[in-house]
Amino acid sequence: MDVLELYRKTGALLEGHFLLRSGRHSPRFLQSTTLLQHPLYAEAVGQALAGLFEELSVDFVVGPAMGGVVLAFVTAKALGARALFAEKDGMGGMRVREGLTIHPGERFLAVEDVVTTGASVQQAIRAAEAKGARCVAVGAIVDRSGGRAEFGVPFRALLELDFPTYAPASCPLCQRGIPLEEV
Repeated sequence: MDVLELYRKTGALLEGHFLLRSGRHSPRFLQSTTLLQHPLYAEAVGQALAGLFEELSVDFVVGPAMGGVVLAFVTAKALGARALFAEKDGMGGMRVREGLTIHPGERFLAVEDVVTTGASVQQAIRAAEAKGARCVAVGAIVDRSGGRAEFGVPFRALLELDFPTYAPASCPLCQRGIPLEEV
């Protein structure tokens, strides 16, 4: 599967001048929600991601809301597991919503669309672990971390990319006067 081609085909690979959540600037941005809104593509991505972990036995797949909800669902479907999500708790962390059952000792796969620092998926992992479950692996559609994301368990992605990012003070896109878009 050519993941980058799916991003291009669906208009989810954006080029310009973007303000990332980290505060850094980049000439490219992957808008995974644009890709995952297409059920057939989402399912194909979920099957491919599940294929990276088919040797594992997991009880559920969890992703951070909102970006990881669809991805957790399609990956869990392919693995024959439950699909859960963690959402912001209003105190700077995440929680697993009431009604989404986690039993102590259950094993899970955590997923994220794009990992840059891994902070969001780390929060989702902590939320599930707080209920007594154990993370056995982390998966992503795209790893943009340059090998810097560390989870203490196996981490695999369908695609590794190295888009440049810049501190605002030294951003060549700003210096050229290219309008900045918040994403």
